[in-house]
Amino acid sequence: MSTILIHNGTLIDGTGASPIQDGAVLIQDNRILAAGPRSQLPQPDGPVTQIDAQGGAILPGFIDTHVHLMLEGVNIPQLLTTPFSFNFYKAIHHMRRTVEAGVTSVRDAGGADVGVKQAVEQGLVLGPRMQISISVLTTTGGHGDGWMLSGNTLDLFPPYPGNPGGLCDGVEEVRKKVREVLRAGAEVIKVCATGGVLSPTDHPEFTQFTEEELRVMVQEGRFRRGVKVMAHAQGAEGIKNAVRAGIHSIEHGIFLDDEAIDLMLEHGTFLVPTLLAPLAVLEAGERPNSGMPEYGLRKARETVEIHRESIARAYQAGVKIAMGTDAGVMPHGTNLRELGLMCDVGMSPMEAIVATTKTAAECLGWQDQVGTLEPGKLADVIVTRTDPLADIRSLENVDNIALVMKDGKPVKQTL
Repeated sequence: MSTILIHNGTLIDGTGASPIQDGAVLIQDNRILAAGPRSQLPQPDGPVTQIDAQGGAILPGFIDTHVHLMLEGVNIPQLLTTPFSFNFYKAIHHMRRTVEAGVTSVRDAGGADVGVKQAVEQGLVLGPRMQISISVLTTTGGHGDGWMLSGNTLDLFPPYPGNPGGLCDGVEEVRKKVREVLRAGAEVIKVCATGGVLSPTDHPEFTQFTEEELRVMVQEGRFRRGVKVMAHAQGAEGIKNAVRAGIHSIEHGIFLDDEAIDLMLEHGTFLVPTLLAPLAVLEAGERPNSGMPEYGLRKARETVEIHRESIARAYQAGVKIAMGTDAGVMPHGTNLRELGLMCDVGMSPMEAIVATTKTAAECLGWQDQVGTLEPGKLADVIVTRTDPLADIRSLENVDNIALVMKDGKPVKQTL
């Protein structure tokens, strides 16, 4: 039995409660034994390893509810010439950079299969705790269908054993495809309810799948002990179809209208804004030889401002917001840029932190295990050199993440 005491820092426990000066976290094996003012923590028996936070902030490990660990950048010439297996070796670095940025848990929204998850769980590679969707369900000609006007196809996540293709049309095809994805080990079902920015033949406002088709996905997930459905949904009609069908979370939410917001409030639907995604597309287009397609840049320019306005209105209305980035569109390890963008649309730094801890854990259904520094939860803890409540953007510099502990084990320590 090992005991670790992290002390001499400001405790921000992820619940939204006021920070605790001279806070501490007591960890036994891989669980939190106690968290609060150091003077009120119990005195453990036996030897204790002490980690001095040196006046920094002590927080729960951050959670990104929308990443693509098997992808980094949409450089079409590079994607066409990269050997298939090379992507798995690249993902090792994507996962390490994610953890070193303080993100200890993620929901992978397409691309990572059971083998990637097992490699992390069995300690072959360093990576975040992950909930996986494996495939991305799409209609013919929709977001996720890589067919181009040339007649060639470029799938960002090509099908292979363990990763079924996601193309399906009509209720019965949808039902069978969901069952195939669940058979492959998906822990959440990912569907594209609308078009998107980085798909070649559609637009974010285009509606994909009928409400009946979406209901079938929700129903099939419910049959498997309540597996949830997450929906890439950018246009208002597709968002409303998804919410009415019982889908758990709306990803992106670019063209939200008042009716969509009201429906999300009524159904308790989570919103994952990914404000960083269209911005990252535009930033990539400014770099030479980025390979970012013209259609992606055009649609990102069209949507970036209305996206911010939509998320601001949803926040003001009280929609549940969980942090997600679409990492993979932008470099992994830059995830915490999203927190500053969330503050730009009206959230306070504390609300942004809660969105990437407590609320994000609730979105994943992991609120009993991670997301806050409370007794009994897994010991995912980070220490920052700076005060994120005073300067939320200081977290964008990974050098300011001085300690990352995952499952009771320090995996990055520069204190």
